[in-house]
Amino acid sequence: MFGIENYTGFIIAAVILNLTPGTDTFYVLTRCVAQGRQAGLVSVAGIMTGCVVHVLCTAFGLSVILSTSVVAFNLIKWTGALYLVFLGIKTLSNRSSAFEPMGQAHTRSRKLLGVYRQGILTNVLNPKVALFFLSFLPQFIHTDKASGPVPFLILGATFLCTSTIWLLILAGAAGRMTKTLREKPRIENYLQKISGMVFIAFGLKLAFDAK
Repeated sequence: MFGIENYTGFIIAAVILNLTPGTDTFYVLTRCVAQGRQAGLVSVAGIMTGCVVHVLCTAFGLSVILSTSVVAFNLIKWTGALYLVFLGIKTLSNRSSAFEPMGQAHTRSRKLLGVYRQGILTNVLNPKVALFFLSFLPQFIHTDKASGPVPFLILGATFLCTSTIWLLILAGAAGRMTKTLREKPRIENYLQKISGMVFIAFGLKLAFDAK
């Protein structure tokens, strides 16, 4: 079908990869612990939007640039790393509650939109995600029978579906489990500080990881 080989095997591999803890998993958990289930769900939407960008780039050959250009790879890597460190510092310096009271709907919506944008950027600015799709998807495509970008888009969409399901389950569970903790101002403040340190750690890891 469209040059795709062993589609069942791809789904199994995708599920296993989804269950393996990675940057996206910890990012969603961090959002849930510090800001609640809703922020976690919004962060999942942001991450998946970023993944759509990577899948499209892989399907149409743009990700090849990252695999062949050290300059392009390092530029995106360091931009992503600095952005994560910036998010960490911003979270550490935030003295207010993660979200305003429920009655302030406009402020809350604006903050959730910010969480969504941050999810997109942390994913798009991670060149390792692009290289992952570039190396993983072709293993299940017969190059002689491939129908242009179609098999990449199908496999990419499949991977995004399995990832989304897993991250939504994770966000829902983490949000419920930590709800009581967030209702206590002092503990909520600690959770925010921990989240900030996690973002900084992610940024440093991305910056100093080898290609």
